[in-house]
Amino acid sequence: MSKTTNRPIPKRAAPRTPAATLEAADAREPRGARRKRETRARLLEAALKLMAEKGMEGVAINEITEAADVGFGSFYNHFESKEAIYATLVESVFEEFADWLDRLTTGLTDPAEVITVSVRYTLMRAHREPLWGQFLVREGLSSRMLARGLGQRLLRDVQSGIVAKRFAVADPFVAFLSVGGTVLAAVTAQLGLVAPEAPNADALNAFDFSSEHLAERVAATLLQSLGLKRAEAEKIATRALPIVEPAVEAD
Repeated sequence: MSKTTNRPIPKRAAPRTPAATLEAADAREPRGARRKRETRARLLEAALKLMAEKGMEGVAINEITEAADVGFGSFYNHFESKEAIYATLVESVFEEFADWLDRLTTGLTDPAEVITVSVRYTLMRAHREPLWGQFLVREGLSSRMLARGLGQRLLRDVQSGIVAKRFAVADPFVAFLSVGGTVLAAVTAQLGLVAPEAPNADALNAFDFSSEHLAERVAATLLQSLGLKRAEAEKIATRALPIVEPAVEAD
């Protein structure tokens, strides 16, 4: 495939992880408020790591507080329950990312390019942030996620392409499952290379799996599964991506 280039879209920032949000906060805030925010961020970071590994059901509150080095009782100063901290993670990890993708693709009129940009940025972020990718794989096709941000957004985009007669599929829901499942499988394979000790690493090596241009390869294959010809699918999949530049702070 041809080498991709990027075209700038100014003044839009990518979603931030809890740690990045913490760093960006105003250093002049009162000490008590800063400590409270730092504690909450540590709890979220610990919960993300544990729930990415075990799922929400497999994690106890005391595991979260121990990993965050926070007193057990302090947990309830920030969250009502384990389900509440999970919901907050989903909001920050998936809902904000889905909203960001919507802003990023606002000016695109081709449903095929909308799907492509979303798939490529999802794989790129999972490569850059393996823990985010692990959490995505863990929760991606759960009943909870099918009704939330990324899942609903993907279903909407597939349906839009069908309505516009851009995609030729017999069953919209199966097409949605196919796209979502392929992305999750690609993230899983990608994580196997990022973490060589992963259980699937040997199998991937046996198949000579390569992560080179993986996002573009996955996007092109998915477009073909949605009815596009191979040449057009590859052309769209390697088209210049809209990029995100740091937000410009007001004086």
